[in-house]
Amino acid sequence: MILTGPAIAAAVQTGEITIEPYEPARISPNAYDWRLGDTLRVCAGDLDAASPTAFIEQPIPTTGLVLQPEMLYLGLTLEKTGSETYAQMLNGDRTIGALGIWVHVSAPLGHQGHAIRWTLEIRAARPVRVYPGMTFGKLVFLTAFGAPVSYQQQPAKYASTEGIDISRLYEEIPGGAL
Repeated sequence: MILTGPAIAAAVQTGEITIEPYEPARISPNAYDWRLGDTLRVCAGDLDAASPTAFIEQPIPTTGLVLQPEMLYLGLTLEKTGSETYAQMLNGDRTIGALGIWVHVSAPLGHQGHAIRWTLEIRAARPVRVYPGMTFGKLVFLTAFGAPVSYQQQPAKYASTEGIDISRLYEEIPGGAL
């Protein structure tokens, strides 16, 4: 089940949910409005699942940065979020979609115990200017059934993510770069 806005606010107050920085005004009826961080990684060259992705890291100036079609951008949420009690689901929102931006389509689930600034997958349908700190989507919190298992305690590839993270699928491909 999805938490309501008041339930999210209460869980932040009790420490069951962590959102840093937290702004109560960003709570909506069933979500928290998250923002785009201040850095993007622009994928350079061809992508190969058996090799680490080459990228150029680029700060987003306060005057904005124009995203170009047919480019893959990896970004970062401004907020670090987490909960040992609730799972999270990160999505773009209607206002970003109406600008022709697709964000975080492939991996919206944040497991219980995963406390991170989210790495974002961003694509643009047309050239579009984005700004650091702009509202970029909605984060919902979900109750889990069964015995809780903290993601941070698992031998998972992304358990210790600190910043913008490239795909590490190459770690699973025989003969891939290790």
